[in-house]
Amino acid sequence: MEPGHPPIAPTPSAPAAMLPEPCEQWLDHLARNRRYSVHTLAAYRRDLAHLVTLCEGKPLEQVVNGHIRHFLARLHGQGLGPRSLARMLAAWRGFYRWWAPRAGMPANPANDVRAPKSPRSLPKALSVDQAQALLDAPVLQAGNDPASLRDRAMFELFYSSGLRLSELVNLDFEYVQGREHTSSGWINLADREVNVLGKGGKRRSVPVGAQAIVALNGWIASRHALCRPQALAGDAAALFLGERGRRISPRVVQLRLARVAQLAGLPTHVHPHVLRHSFASHVLQSAQDLRAVQEMLGHANISTTQLYTRLDFQHLARAYDAAHPRAGRKS
Repeated sequence: MEPGHPPIAPTPSAPAAMLPEPCEQWLDHLARNRRYSVHTLAAYRRDLAHLVTLCEGKPLEQVVNGHIRHFLARLHGQGLGPRSLARMLAAWRGFYRWWAPRAGMPANPANDVRAPKSPRSLPKALSVDQAQALLDAPVLQAGNDPASLRDRAMFELFYSSGLRLSELVNLDFEYVQGREHTSSGWINLADREVNVLGKGGKRRSVPVGAQAIVALNGWIASRHALCRPQALAGDAAALFLGERGRRISPRVVQLRLARVAQLAGLPTHVHPHVLRHSFASHVLQSAQDLRAVQEMLGHANISTTQLYTRLDFQHLARAYDAAHPRAGRKS
């Protein structure tokens, strides 16, 4: 830490009023025109609060490239990791990309600044056998009550179509357009596909497998048991409902999946994104079509999808080590 500079908390909780007007305008632009999620906007708000704190009263339009480098160095010296710094730098760069031309600045001060590199970890995925054990678990297959049928349909759909958690909970059982609610995502059983609105407001359609279709039909036939007569329009249209008849929350999905995985005897903690990773890894192992997997996952950049080729290579390498007569290491 530099002398004379107070430490900066990794995640300052600056109220909205403390951000300068240009920051508020940019966040409003992202919410209205780019349809960024509330979680992304909250993270950007924290990142901008860091920037304002580091400026120590200097107007944002007077920040230059050297200031940005100095700010990152200070934060790195105070313990912020490479990933946090990279995310923060991306937020600053995005803000100035929008604000610099409006403020008459000669250039984006965050351009050509790089955060410290961090090793990119591989996504965690279940093996094919583990995925089968999870979805065929007696606790999931034996119950015929609405909650069990719902859980079976949710988890089959996760693994079948590689959805994000936010995409799954926002699904409607059919397309709805009205004054009180318009669907952002919906299931189309007739065409065996699901339509979702992913990150950055990008829409995509993903196929739904046969086992997931069976599970979804079973759940939809029992869905009325959790419906409530006076439900809000958004809850009445929801594909997956909680015990109180409202659209199921992400936290409930996480807890239900973790419980099923534990009862199925899986040796690892399973969260919804693990099923998404498993979907991508297993499809890639079978089809070897990186572009198709990219489209189904809704990745903007194929380099993100390419992580699964590394995961697949690790699987093949283990198989080689186990099977090849001369692959073993010398003792």
